[in-house]
Amino acid sequence: MEHYYYTISESGIAEFKDRGSKFIAFAEPLQNVASFKELLQNIKTAHPKADHFCFAYRIGFDGNNFRVSDAGEPSGTAGKPILGQIDSKQLTNVLIVVVRYFGGSLLGVPGLINAYKTSASFALQTTPIIQKERMATFSIEYDYTKTHEVNHIIKQARAQIEERVTNLFLLIKVDVPVSEKIAFSQNMNRLDGVLCKEI
Repeated sequence: MEHYYYTISESGIAEFKDRGSKFIAFAEPLQNVASFKELLQNIKTAHPKADHFCFAYRIGFDGNNFRVSDAGEPSGTAGKPILGQIDSKQLTNVLIVVVRYFGGSLLGVPGLINAYKTSASFALQTTPIIQKERMATFSIEYDYTKTHEVNHIIKQARAQIEERVTNLFLLIKVDVPVSEKIAFSQNMNRLDGVLCKEI
C-alpha cells in the first residue's frame, strides 16, 4: 500500500477559447461528495448564463470513487477528458468543473474533447500539486485516567485528533499516518481500559 498520495491544496482556474466558445475550468481540492455538491452549486450561481457545467472528480484511494458528467454535451466529450487529466497526474481528492459559454459555432466531437481536456489541464497547471500522507482513522474509547498515556501514543504516531466526545468515558476519532497504523494500534491495545479500532 502506498503511504502517500498526490492532490492539490488550493483552487486553480484557467480559461480556454475555441471558435467563440469560452471554457472556464475550476480545479478544487475535494474531500467528500457533500462538498462536491456545494462547490458545483457555487460555480453555477457565479455563472448563471453559462450553457454547460461539465465535471469530473476522483476521491479516495481504491480507484472506485469517481464521477463524470457531460452535462448535455455529446456523450464522452467532456467528463471523461476532464477525468483523464486528473488521472494523468495520478491525483485524487480533486474536482474539476468546466463552465462553457457557447460561442455560436459547433466544435464537433474532436473539438469538444480537446477543449475540455485542454481547459482541465490548464486549471491543474495553475495550482501546486502536493504529496500528502495517507491516513487511517481510529476510534478510541478510554477512561480519563488513561489520558496521559493515550496522548503520548498519539503524539508518537504523529496522529491528529479529529473529534472528541466527552461522556462517562472519552471517545475520540484520530487520523493516523498509514505508515504508523500497525504500531499505533498495538501500542493502544496494550493499554488496559482502552478500546481502539480502525474505522
